[in-house]
Amino acid sequence: MTISSKIVIISVLAGAGGDDAKDWAQMLLNMYLRYADKRGWKRRLINDVTLEISGDGAYERLKGEYGVHRLVRISPFDSKGLRHTSFALVEVLPELPAVEASRVQIPEKDIKVEFYRAGGPGGQNVNKVETAVRVVHIPTGLVAASQAERGQASNRDKAMNLLKARLIILMQEKHEQSLENLRVKVKPEWGHEIRSYVLHPYKQVKEHATGKKISRVEEVLAGDLDLLIGVKN
Repeated sequence: MTISSKIVIISVLAGAGGDDAKDWAQMLLNMYLRYADKRGWKRRLINDVTLEISGDGAYERLKGEYGVHRLVRISPFDSKGLRHTSFALVEVLPELPAVEASRVQIPEKDIKVEFYRAGGPGGQNVNKVETAVRVVHIPTGLVAASQAERGQASNRDKAMNLLKARLIILMQEKHEQSLENLRVKVKPEWGHEIRSYVLHPYKQVKEHATGKKISRVEEVLAGDLDLLIGVKN
């Protein structure tokens, strides 16, 4: 199946590490936001943990970010100033064009759709109508959500297309030809990190696949992701 490479969907999910992991997931999301800005790509938040980036070659350039990312630092949440290790799972998906999405047929019995109020900065900007949509694929446990669109129907379409992209990637990973064969709930496998970021007791980013290391960790987190992509390639 041909998938557009100009739009990439990045979700960052906190793993082991409590408040540190939640903060780490937000740091990573901010890193990808800044990277998109540096490359002049369009970007917007689909929900609290998911980012959509549009630009030539965006998916091909960022698909290698998929996996577990590990952070080692002095925890800002530890009153004793101890060093903590946090994990976050970065999921990278292409967005399906409408013609491709229409070819993926998911039985209604396998879908649970939930509606909720879209969050905002607060006050007058918080949506008081349940326009945000969360879609669950019951057989696998995969979840997709959208709150970026103005209407409930548009958010449902966005969430469904995101879910279909996830299912297609899962089918490719498991070498399955049919959705009916995807019957095992998907669970993130923590501890299989693709990259480590160390802020203490030294500064280093390490690509585990290649063993390559660089010391410019703050620059990477500020959005200079090409420093790592260059190392990887």
